[in-house]
Amino acid sequence: MLFKFGFYSSLLLIFFVHTIVYCAMFMYRYYTQQRVASKWLAWFLLLAALYLAPWMLGFAGWYDAQPYRDILFYTPFQQLLLIGPVLFFYVQATFNPSLEIKGRQWWHFAPGLLYNVGCVLAWVYDKWVAKQYVFLASQNDPDFHPIYQLVGFISMMVYLVLSIKYYYAYKAAIEQVLSNAANFLFSWVRNFLIAFLLIQLAWILNAAAGYIFNVSYADVWWYFLGFSIITYYIAIAGHGNMIEAKVFFKSDVFANHQQVLFLQRAPELLAYNHQGNFENIEVATQETAVANADLQEWKQKIEQLLTAEKMYEQPELSLLQLAKPLGVNIAQLSKYINAGFGLNFNDLVNKYRVMAVIGLLEKGEHKRQTLLSIAYECGFNSKSTFNRAFKKEKGCTPQTYLQRNVL
Repeated sequence: MLFKFGFYSSLLLIFFVHTIVYCAMFMYRYYTQQRVASKWLAWFLLLAALYLAPWMLGFAGWYDAQPYRDILFYTPFQQLLLIGPVLFFYVQATFNPSLEIKGRQWWHFAPGLLYNVGCVLAWVYDKWVAKQYVFLASQNDPDFHPIYQLVGFISMMVYLVLSIKYYYAYKAAIEQVLSNAANFLFSWVRNFLIAFLLIQLAWILNAAAGYIFNVSYADVWWYFLGFSIITYYIAIAGHGNMIEAKVFFKSDVFANHQQVLFLQRAPELLAYNHQGNFENIEVATQETAVANADLQEWKQKIEQLLTAEKMYEQPELSLLQLAKPLGVNIAQLSKYINAGFGLNFNDLVNKYRVMAVIGLLEKGEHKRQTLLSIAYECGFNSKSTFNRAFKKEKGCTPQTYLQRNVL
């Protein structure tokens, strides 16, 4: 097989091979551990490797020799219309390991599949019917046609925006139902989206440079090198950040409709209601209005559990656990908390934990044990969460508060 090793082709080859290896590792993880998110990340890395291939092979001499030139011309390596949907479903699968593509969701992949069908038809007609270049009469790789590149860029940006919206919907929802939400915010996904955004910004700069200046084939290589590095980071970070979902989250980003499904041994276990059954719940938001006259009564009941019963001391306290002794549907309980306290569940529980920490500090407990051990005693399970919650509540760090008010 033709491959001219040089500085440009060899460096891209290294990243190409590593990306393919990580793709295989994620697919293996999917088949052995049934992690749906691993499958989607494997597809994303495969598409990223294919995106890189024409440039790598071009520097290796494929555009200058047959049959390699025709392979590049007729093979749709740059799947620009599939990268966006795969990214979007990877984000969804991370928060909902039971994700299945059904019905209308397949339409997300229709443009990309149609492009592939068009490439096959062009190859069949040129090679077997006309027996000459017809669709490729310009002798240019259709993958790099300006219109296809622009449409592909727009597609990826649209799905990037949808993915970001989905992530922040999950973040808001998880804070409604878990007191240790910080442990399940999947900061990796946020970093993944930032990395993908950097790829898109690099594409804009590359396109602008090509339009304004007379850039050479070698000049554009630097964009693909940057793309390779970011993709490699995504592969490494993704492999090391496979957190198990605490809850299953579903969201329709077009209808602004969210559901949280509690996971306890079996994914079919959903939310507890006052009749002792389990059901889907719709996540309440802080803007949700509660017209019940007994709002104050429910507020007192909640305060009773969080103070007298000290339920906030449970590091993994969830809205489901709070709803059971109250005998109330957790969707309704979420509304009571938002309307009665003006806080989501996560912030409310952390507020009580901070108050408990301050109470122990005023009793001089910090002279007998460390500040962090006091925080753990009051229900916090990480230093970063404790510091963040304390600063949010008191406007300063725990150490600063200790120096100003206790010592």
